[in-house]
Amino acid sequence: MSTDAIVLLKEDHKAVKKLFREYQAAGDNANVTKSRLVKEIIEALTVHTYIENEVMYPRVRKLVPEIEDDILESYEEHHVADVLCAELALMSPHNERFDAKTTVLIESVSHHIEEEEGQWFPKVRSALGRNDLQEIGAAMLEARKKAPRTPVHPRALKKAADALFA
Repeated sequence: MSTDAIVLLKEDHKAVKKLFREYQAAGDNANVTKSRLVKEIIEALTVHTYIENEVMYPRVRKLVPEIEDDILESYEEHHVADVLCAELALMSPHNERFDAKTTVLIESVSHHIEEEEGQWFPKVRSALGRNDLQEIGAAMLEARKKAPRTPVHPRALKKAADALFA
């Protein structure tokens, strides 16, 4: 298995896109299947955004400062995905907004994947050597082991923040 950071992230992207296609093919009355797929999507995205936010983005931001704006945008795209995942984690597939929210998540993440793979992965690959990408990838594999599998809901974050500042 490769430890190249970009290869690892592209493998994650491929797996997530497969889950997206399965969800979209599930049909209108496939609530059990859609519920299972959304749980899998949430877990995959939660782990993926964690390793990118904790390892890939900070290291690349330091090593390739000319793509800082791309990385800052990616952090925000991850934030949107995290909020949608947290909300979906609390929803029933019977909720009238479940499919719409999942569709927005799929569209948002698909756009994010296209930007990463089409724009900034090539810049990162040309700026960093093989050793750097392998070191970052190895750190990402370690981070994956301790990555959360479920999102923290924004209300839980607010409650924790309120308790800190009370």
